[in-house]
Amino acid sequence: MRFRPLIIFLLLTIIPIPLYCQTGISPEANTPLIISKLSQPINFDGRPDEEAWKSIKIFPLIMHIPVFGKEPTEDTDVRIAYDEKYIYIGAWLYYKDISLLRSTSFKRDYMGSGCDFLGITFDTYNDNENGVLFITTPDGLRYDASIQRDAVVTHPGQIPKNLNWNAFWDVMTSKNEKGWSTEIRIPLSSLRFQNIDGIVKMGLIIQRWIPAKNEIDIFPAVQPDWGDASPIKPSQAREIIFEGISPEKPLYIAPYVLSGYESKNSLNSTGTSYQKTGKPLYEAGLDVKYGLSSNVVLDMTVNTDFAQVEDDEEKINLTRMAEYFPEKRMFFLERSSIFDFNSSGNNNLFYSRRIGLSEDGDPIRIYGGARMTGKLKEWDFGLLDMQTAPLIKQNSSGINEEIVPSENFGVMRLRRKLINDNSYVGSMITSRLGTNGTYNIAYGLDGSFRFLENDYLTLIWSQTFEDSVINSKSLDPTRFMITYERRSKKGLIPEIGYMQSGINYNPGIGFESFENYSIARVTFRFGIFPEEKSPLFWHSPEIRIRYFRYYSDGSLMSSSNWLGWNFQLKSQWQGDIYLVYSVENLKESLEIIENEIYIDPGRYDFFYLKGHLGTPASKSFFTLLEFDLGQFYDGNKFSARLEPTWNVSKNLEISGIFNFDYANFSARGLKLNNQIAGIKVLYMLNTRFSLNAFIQYNTEINEVNSNFRLRYNPKEGNDLYIMFNEGRNTSLTRETPELPVYNTRSVMIKYTYTFSL
Repeated sequence: MRFRPLIIFLLLTIIPIPLYCQTGISPEANTPLIISKLSQPINFDGRPDEEAWKSIKIFPLIMHIPVFGKEPTEDTDVRIAYDEKYIYIGAWLYYKDISLLRSTSFKRDYMGSGCDFLGITFDTYNDNENGVLFITTPDGLRYDASIQRDAVVTHPGQIPKNLNWNAFWDVMTSKNEKGWSTEIRIPLSSLRFQNIDGIVKMGLIIQRWIPAKNEIDIFPAVQPDWGDASPIKPSQAREIIFEGISPEKPLYIAPYVLSGYESKNSLNSTGTSYQKTGKPLYEAGLDVKYGLSSNVVLDMTVNTDFAQVEDDEEKINLTRMAEYFPEKRMFFLERSSIFDFNSSGNNNLFYSRRIGLSEDGDPIRIYGGARMTGKLKEWDFGLLDMQTAPLIKQNSSGINEEIVPSENFGVMRLRRKLINDNSYVGSMITSRLGTNGTYNIAYGLDGSFRFLENDYLTLIWSQTFEDSVINSKSLDPTRFMITYERRSKKGLIPEIGYMQSGINYNPGIGFESFENYSIARVTFRFGIFPEEKSPLFWHSPEIRIRYFRYYSDGSLMSSSNWLGWNFQLKSQWQGDIYLVYSVENLKESLEIIENEIYIDPGRYDFFYLKGHLGTPASKSFFTLLEFDLGQFYDGNKFSARLEPTWNVSKNLEISGIFNFDYANFSARGLKLNNQIAGIKVLYMLNTRFSLNAFIQYNTEINEVNSNFRLRYNPKEGNDLYIMFNEGRNTSLTRETPELPVYNTRSVMIKYTYTFSL
């Protein structure tokens, strides 16, 4: 076997290591903290100064960055309490010099670091893997997110949390000459947790961000060994105990109504001109959330609509891998971690964007469906069933054709802890059944096992079956993966893995970057945290080797060898630079631009530089630059991506996206010169009213796509949206017949009101 030496080395590396069950922290740090119950009501006004707060214990914070373990430069008073309905967080965040206070945005889920903030992470199931994060700033904006996989990212550029998750909670703040204060109120019904004999155990992390000093203060004393994800890692949380609480069984009923008008221009049946058609839009639907028990929640949806979701960013794909777009639709995001069956990168047995969206991105009506998630003792489980309408499109002859049949999507997921709190085994089954008789069934087993403090062994096996596909070999429809990795940013950081995907492996509700391959990969990094006086906060040299082969015949598909360096300064500048030697063996032409730019079959050896640079997000203006420069198959390439953001004021944020791709294949007389430019403008009157504009221009298709959204959100669950969308052509004479001014245009109003019963 070609990879036998690698597997032997992997086994020799792992087998001698004993299973890890205890961390190296002190016994005192392992002692659970009991959260006090409020003895009397409080006035929820953002100033925790009532007598009821004075008897609550203060959580002591310690400096996390820029120098771990030092005393914080500013005083912080954070207390947590509860009553029969809510968990309360009360905090005073002091400043010796009030001019250092920063509050730069009213934006919900503000991603920049220019605002002072207080963040609370709860590992509500105390499973050391999943959590929910609540953040507020001096102006009382709300930022919430879910955390899964212990905040471990599976590929560069991924963030360790899901910002599209929203919960019902309230916050009030106040500012004075000594700093700012806040009261946060989280309904117990917004959290899922286990009550065992009247005791509820959770994990807790508190963090305070001081942008003027690039300082994070934290409780408990979580070290920065995992980089930016360190302050939100559930496995590092301090265990806390609530006595005598049990969540109400929430019943939320959220109907919506939508009205508008949509028009489009399409070729007539003779193909000689474009014909404009339009139709009014009238829609209504319903979402229901019901707590079947303290640990089990049922979500139901009827005639689901996602008109208010922001458009995807346009991209041009220069690789052999399929393009991945993240999920943005709220129904699929809550408790989405239970449905995660990841096998490296974006590859997953379940990819919710397969539901309600065609392969070309066309929206497909969702008749309805249900999802049940929860935890029963050591078992996490998730069940999902959705039914979609057929996708009907008009062909060039003006006849309606069924492009995609009405389909049923089903998912069942089970997981449980094994050996220790950060190890698990699980299984998943998915089904995709069309009313025309098509079917796709997938099932798999996975497990992740923790060794030592940060060392993990992950095993995944899955298999698929579908109509009209005959599997000549038992492994043809199978994916297998084994990976050993050290999840840390300090010291020697190895990652060794092997993965293969058979020629007929095709998860119908999953995502695969590409097919018919096996890969052996090895990465070695060495993370260094320099002394206090160094401007470097962290840096790491890295060697990365990837070797792909075609699964069908074992021949070389591609290989890449990376030599690079990563860094982060104490001032929050960060970046990396890599020299890459790549070999690509194409058995078929690689089409980059349809009918224009392609790569011929054959073997190609080439070098290029790749890197990125990020400026401090704590400033009012910050940017991210990514670049790729060097040889490219039988030509040369320069690609760059720029993402600037300017917080003009707390009411106005302007950001942009600019992609530039240039490739020259001089021997074949081919050139690629494409730009994609986008601008986002967000105006926020306050934390409830906002106006968002997102305009993109793609030179390849000569089209401007515009998306405007006005949102009024007086409280969580109650939303009024006014939306305008348009796809406009910029070069009308490039085709015959002449193109219309716009392809599609729509204006819609959507109102959702949530009843809490």
